[in-house]
Amino acid sequence: MNQGSHILTLRNGFHLFTRIMGTGSIKLLCVHGGPGSNHEEFENFAQGLAKLPVQVAMYDQLGSFYSDQPDFDQPENQKFLNIEYFLSELEEVRQQLGWDHFYLLGHSWGGLLAQEYALKYGQHLRGLIIMSMIDNIPEYIEHINYLRDQTFTVSEVNYMKDVEKQERFSDPMYNQLVQRLYKIYVMRHPENGPRHLISTNATAVYNHFQGNNEFVMTGSLKTWDNRSQTSKITVPTLLTFGDHDTMPLAVAARMHQQLPHSRFVLTPDGGHCHSVDNPTAFFQNLGDFLSDVDNSRKEFQSC
Repeated sequence: MNQGSHILTLRNGFHLFTRIMGTGSIKLLCVHGGPGSNHEEFENFAQGLAKLPVQVAMYDQLGSFYSDQPDFDQPENQKFLNIEYFLSELEEVRQQLGWDHFYLLGHSWGGLLAQEYALKYGQHLRGLIIMSMIDNIPEYIEHINYLRDQTFTVSEVNYMKDVEKQERFSDPMYNQLVQRLYKIYVMRHPENGPRHLISTNATAVYNHFQGNNEFVMTGSLKTWDNRSQTSKITVPTLLTFGDHDTMPLAVAARMHQQLPHSRFVLTPDGGHCHSVDNPTAFFQNLGDFLSDVDNSRKEFQSC
């Protein structure tokens, strides 16, 4: 498939937006977060990796801004709101790209899918990049509650809990507190990110899987736990996180010890969206990993 934007028609009849940028023998497929975000966080990846022969592909998942957006309230569409569907969608995108022996990068929710993909379809991978995602949600929930307790007063935390219990998520003070958390732990430098005049988030998808925001986990992902499977991922793996991430870094370090061929790096002054916060440091780490794996260097020589 040539460079540029393309519309893929899935076997289920829905259409996905895809974009390919850059040229070269290294194939990097990027899976966005959210759930319900979009590909825009990867638009500068080909430029950031321009020193390497890298071709970068990205796509919007079903329901996301540039792809088809079915009405998920309809019973016939609710079958798509599960991990298994989005995992199969990822594999179908790979098939339509015609890629094999490629690198897969997943950010946040995309990192969850990337781990599941490596376990089920690892034979297609040259390498794996897990970006700001751990191998289970219970430890994430524990950590975001800890971050909130450390950031706010007891009365502010109690106020947030009361709003969440009553599901009054439009409350102005509550949203001010959420935005303070986002500025520290999610995107520390939003001035570097994409801008739109309207919201581009697929709210129905996000609310189903996550909840109202990054600091209240009430969606269907809250019980996802892959800890028993982590050591079974044998492809070269980069674990990349922001040093102020919403994800617990101690868990990331534990994953590094379990993964037989892995590297663990932190992006300084980076939150959960650390490729936006500090792209220079992020692309240095990512480029080093791609180059080292592609040349079978260092800890990846036995892979």
